Amino acid sequence: MPYDLTAPLVIGISSRALFDLEEENRIYEQQGLAAYTDYQIRNEEKTLKPGVGFELVRAFLRLNETASERRLVEVIVMSRNSPDTSLRIFNSIERYGLDITRAALVGGASVAPYLTAFSTDLFLSAEPTDVQKAINSGVAAGVLLTNAVPAGRENKVDQIRIAFDGDAVLFGAEAERIYQRSGIDAFQEHERSHEDEPLPKGPFANFLMALSNIQAMFPDKDSAPIRTALVTSRMAPAHARAIKTLRQWHVRVDEAFFLGGVSKKEILASFGAHIFFDDQHTHADPASEVVASAVVPYREGDDPSK
Repeated sequence: MPYDLTAPLVIGISSRALFDLEEENRIYEQQGLAAYTDYQIRNEEKTLKPGVGFELVRAFLRLNETASERRLVEVIVMSRNSPDTSLRIFNSIERYGLDITRAALVGGASVAPYLTAFSTDLFLSAEPTDVQKAINSGVAAGVLLTNAVPAGRENKVDQIRIAFDGDAVLFGAEAERIYQRSGIDAFQEHERSHEDEPLPKGPFANFLMALSNIQAMFPDKDSAPIRTALVTSRMAPAHARAIKTLRQWHVRVDEAFFLGGVSKKEILASFGAHIFFDDQHTHADPASEVVASAVVPYREGDDPSK
């Protein structure tokens, strides 16, 4: 029988998100494909340094050690590399002891068409075009900011900590659109008057639900291997609709921060997030200095600022 990828949580990650390939990417952009290919082949036995998404992947793979009956997570490398330039990546995977055995190597083409074929629940990449296509097709996806690997994360793999923005990430962009067009007062009044009406699902709603299903396997919250947080610019009275929406979805969020314009960076550092998802660079860029961060693009035609 074929292995069923609809059972585990499937995370697709690009090689540049998993490993530090910024120098290699510069060679490709400045000198072209032939120079990049030659460099990778000449350095096949040189182990790559961990990238921004490395610790998150390692933490997710450790979930399989807690499962007695089936694997809870599968990680698949989804890369624009060709098979010829991929051996260095797999050599590095083996040397770090990562339990990754599957890959899609598309030789410069977009990996987006293959996401649904692999039943992907989350896709992380440094390539905005692939992430945009993933979001358009309904897959939770983020552009991982590869400007730096946050310090101090290498040993914190005992519990996966994931933080989400609210509007346009967990929730739809409806309320954000009202804020962009009519301002904060109109936004607050709209959310107060619609408090008992669940917010529409955003691109990461189903991913949060999948995490919640795994958390439910561990009734003792203190020992659960996953901890989630909502970190949003909402504040009272707009907080109530968000809380009631999550309640109606029957999902568990362990912590929530309603910041009302306060910087998210310090909160995320204290929470110790392995990754933070936000739809705006104004929040994700500062956060990337202390935690791995990914920008979630709007679905085409759904940008609330337009």
